[in-house]
Amino acid sequence: MKIFAIGSSITSSYWNGAATYYRGIYKYLAREGHSITFAEPDAYSRQQHRDADDFSYVESIVYQPAVDIDRVLALAAQADVVVKHSGIGVDDEVLELRVLECQPAAIVCFWDVDAPATIARMHADPTDAFARAIPRYDAVLTYGGGAETQRQYEEFGARNYTSIYNGLDPETHHPVTAVAALAADVAFLGNRLPDREARVEELFLRAAELAPGKRFLLGGEGWGDKQLPANVRWIGHVPTAEHNRVNCSASFVMNINRSSMANSGFSPPTRIFEVSGTGTPLLCDDWPGIDDVFEPGSEILVVRSAEDVVAAITAYTPAQQQAIGDRFLARALRDHTYAQRAAHASSTFRTLLERQQQPVA
Repeated sequence: MKIFAIGSSITSSYWNGAATYYRGIYKYLAREGHSITFAEPDAYSRQQHRDADDFSYVESIVYQPAVDIDRVLALAAQADVVVKHSGIGVDDEVLELRVLECQPAAIVCFWDVDAPATIARMHADPTDAFARAIPRYDAVLTYGGGAETQRQYEEFGARNYTSIYNGLDPETHHPVTAVAALAADVAFLGNRLPDREARVEELFLRAAELAPGKRFLLGGEGWGDKQLPANVRWIGHVPTAEHNRVNCSASFVMNINRSSMANSGFSPPTRIFEVSGTGTPLLCDDWPGIDDVFEPGSEILVVRSAEDVVAAITAYTPAQQQAIGDRFLARALRDHTYAQRAAHASSTFRTLLERQQQPVA
């Protein structure tokens, strides 16, 4: 089938946490034989920070915000399935309504990569046009989920709902040789966001203060004017091609969800699976549903405070760390690959198309 997706960016991870997700999903949808076009706006300097990856599995279209909407929708209308992803950052409200113009020739889906934010936005504004448009979409997909997210989308009128979690692409995220210049006891990669900063301050920065003899490595944008403990080194934006080297050069890697994602739960982020591919043990903040994905204490280490972080990084021998990392990788390869996620998405789209083609009784 022909799939036309509109999202923030598949070519650049710059201020774009969904990039890994898009790449994993669409790469393996293409391997299932589908033709993929991915349209992204020229916005937020992402085209000046494109990643040096192979994106030949999609036809990549870069369009100018506002002025190219008609052209993008004309191309989308030729597809079997049209996907409008959330959080594009420009023209979202326009596209949320106008992609529905591609019906009935195409199945039109809303694929939410930040369901807590979208749901909060709709609750905050009773006049939100997208909330009223949800029943017109053929399906809503989310990258996280859980029963509560599904319930709320169905209350807004979603006709079909499915969650497609993040996953591991073992061809992209895998063990590599450690780099001495990136060596750290704990590494964390994440942009500075208001919805996450307090959790970073507690789990990462305060932990560094409590363990002055340990080395902490911080990657991501926005931290330049943040006062950091002396044993924290900030390295700025880390392109996705460098994630393996950072993850393999640390004794532990940390995941810290945004508060809204943590409260919603059932939303394992891309970073967890990127780290799983390298077999490096993960220190993960706590949120509902984490034990549906990996087993705490065996495959990952859950931390709820700075004291938990310090205890974890001092309690395990290198051999024990390796054993945890090995189990982490084995579980991801067994249950959480993007090939499995793409197969789920493909099945969802095929079911929708079959329903569309059935004669009306």
